[in-house]
Amino acid sequence: MSKTLNKIGQNAKKAFETKISSKLKNKVLIDYIKLIRKNKKKIINENWKDLRAAQSKKLKENLIKRLTLDDKKIDSIIKSIETIVKIKDPVDKVLVQWKRPNGLRIKRVTIPIGVIAVIYESRPNVTSDISTLCFKSGNCVVLRGGSEAFNSNKLLANLFRMSLHKNKINKNYVQFIQDKNRKLVDYLLSKMSKFLDVIIPRGGKGLVKKVQDLSSVPVIGHLEGICHTYIDEDANDKMSLKVTLNAKLRNTSICGATETLLIHKKKSGLVNSILKELEKNKCEIVADKKVKKIYKGKSKLAKKKTWSTEYLSPKISVKLVDGIQEAINHINKFGTMHTDAIITNSLTRAKYFIKNVKSSIAIHNSSTQFADGGEFGFGGEVGISTNNLPPRGPVGLNQLVSYKYEIYGSGQIRK
Repeated sequence: MSKTLNKIGQNAKKAFETKISSKLKNKVLIDYIKLIRKNKKKIINENWKDLRAAQSKKLKENLIKRLTLDDKKIDSIIKSIETIVKIKDPVDKVLVQWKRPNGLRIKRVTIPIGVIAVIYESRPNVTSDISTLCFKSGNCVVLRGGSEAFNSNKLLANLFRMSLHKNKINKNYVQFIQDKNRKLVDYLLSKMSKFLDVIIPRGGKGLVKKVQDLSSVPVIGHLEGICHTYIDEDANDKMSLKVTLNAKLRNTSICGATETLLIHKKKSGLVNSILKELEKNKCEIVADKKVKKIYKGKSKLAKKKTWSTEYLSPKISVKLVDGIQEAINHINKFGTMHTDAIITNSLTRAKYFIKNVKSSIAIHNSSTQFADGGEFGFGGEVGISTNNLPPRGPVGLNQLVSYKYEIYGSGQIRK
């Protein structure tokens, strides 16, 4: 086990020594698209193997939905890669430059991070997204996908390696761990610091917590997505209904789904109309005492732990607040710095909310479900980061780089 992983680490370090031009990077990605198109039937067949195994293990329906690759999802994978091809190479970009009085010229220039390990569950499209983003940003990647998507992941990773080989680039820019032994993850997290520069977990709370607890290298990720939508006193009623329904129900299993709805007390007239629609869509309501008194439908009484709960299902916590400050205080106390939104016609209050919530993504008059790298125009993401240190929010191409200082002199010495 240790020999296998150490070899993968050595291979990645060796591959990283080769710097690749922007033109060649894009050529690899275009060839990858061609290979995906050419092997579409094969990808779907391999995915069927995974689906049959998942069904025999009686995996939950939402996990099987994430796992499925069909024509539509493969087209979406291709579209994502095409977007990344069009985005300017983030490496070797001069962020700022200046000249000192002694004549020294200083530049801050972007560089790749190095070797990135990504541990992820269920979604095979993550294999192509991450391979593409890491490669275009000049990083080597070690992929550890969930066993439930093993066949799909393996083929998508191998197709990328074929594209690298075709373009005479070290295939080990992208490596997929093929051993399903779970103990490998522990070794990867705790014993690979001399090979890995960053670890990114993409998956459920259990996986992310394990990575954060055990990793001996820096981690980019988020533990939970307790996202809020706050309906302000100056909110438009129709917008409030439309946005709230989308924020909660469009996809209840993603980390950007709204888990808590905060409503200004002056908008208590909206309680019945919004909650009735949520309930009609089979969403369970967990309400505070004030909301419970107003709402005529079915609801459960909220407890203290309610406000710290990420449901990832058709269930929502609802609270009536006295004003914007109480809403902000609630979010900063119970939120997870993921994504929080305000619905209001007051630009002043919108700006106040956005500047004062601690969220990595703060939204005005729109759904929290836009917390996604693809929706940001990044072409995809390797995950969402709620770290206080950068990167924060969706981690795309421009977040997968670090920087160095380049200094040009003409014989200066320091006195």
